[in-house]
Amino acid sequence: MSHSPEPPLKAAIIPVTPLQQNCTLLWCTATMKAALVDPGGDLPKLRAAIAQTGVTVEKILLTHGHIDHCGQAGMLAEELSVPIEGPEEQDRFWIARLEEDGRNYGIEARTFEPNRWLVQGDTVTVGELELSVHHCPGHTPGHVVFHHAPSSLAIVGDVLFAGSIGRTDFPMSNHQDLLDAIVRELWPMGGETVFLPGHGPPSTFARERASNPFVGDRVLAGAAHQP
Repeated sequence: MSHSPEPPLKAAIIPVTPLQQNCTLLWCTATMKAALVDPGGDLPKLRAAIAQTGVTVEKILLTHGHIDHCGQAGMLAEELSVPIEGPEEQDRFWIARLEEDGRNYGIEARTFEPNRWLVQGDTVTVGELELSVHHCPGHTPGHVVFHHAPSSLAIVGDVLFAGSIGRTDFPMSNHQDLLDAIVRELWPMGGETVFLPGHGPPSTFARERASNPFVGDRVLAGAAHQP
């Protein structure tokens, strides 16, 4: 019996913080090098996941600057001696207020300076994997999404959820920008693409285009015909 080869990329979701944010441990099976995407808190849980999978974390990737996604990223980066890449620099003001937000939410948080701000068209590497960076503003102005086309996998933070979209009632949020970013950046990745959102279960772009009440194809077509 032949064993099917290992997929090049594996991912494990670890919900963190009282807001149940999906931190993703993403790794390259060829090298066992890994990245933590959006390690917002619960660092003991994240250390346990790293130990259990036996990977070596080489960087932290961030989709955006909200506390549940990055409140403890700076602390973890220091502990693991790894760089932080992302988000896009327009989220600098969110990262600057992490400590203040932490007091409001009862989450320990610390501000930090990413080693690399990301922009549309950048790539990030994890081991031998290469993921493309897509700037998807709306929920926050500097939100980015990571896409690994060979695996048909996208990590979308709080841009899109199963059956919903990111909130746009924050400072510098913009509802129309969010809708535009989803159609422009996410849909072309292909319907079969599985996406890991910042909260709740994974879904596919095809499923959301068919049934999402905010960005489903029929909903957006109807909106386009409004006078």
